Amino acid sequence: MAYLFCNNCGHRNPPGSMFCSACGHSLDSVSNQTVTLAKLDPLLESSIRDDDVQVHLDELPAGIGTLVVRAGEQAGDRFSLGGILTRLGRAQDSDISLDDITVSRRHAEITKIGGAYFVRDLGSLNGTYVNQRRIDESPLRDGDDLQVGKFHLCFFEGPSGG
Repeated sequence: MAYLFCNNCGHRNPPGSMFCSACGHSLDSVSNQTVTLAKLDPLLESSIRDDDVQVHLDELPAGIGTLVVRAGEQAGDRFSLGGILTRLGRAQDSDISLDDITVSRRHAEITKIGGAYFVRDLGSLNGTYVNQRRIDESPLRDGDDLQVGKFHLCFFEGPSGG
């Protein structure tokens, strides 16, 4: 079952939640199609800002994982994970090129096995994090925060076809 995102502050809440655990706002069901990725701590500022990244879930490709950049110069950029292997790094020949010194040339890779996605750190200097935990390898689930260098990317699984 998919996580529920608060339309007020963007916080990820466990499936079945009725209210946001961060701001107390009532949660909509997964059938409501927009998620706001807030750049600021929702406890510091509760109003949705014009520069927050909004993701319309019905615009994501069906059955394909997507990474959305949460903040910075590339905020809102979307990367579809259509292949079996997707390489992330500072190198220009990376499938997802993240141009910053905090990103290693060959930083991480995402592999699709069956219908599941897995991220693996490639020995990067600054590490790869999933939901603020440093990983060597980890599955990616809908709503996970993937940090590569200074970049925070939110992972979404596109709606299933049919």
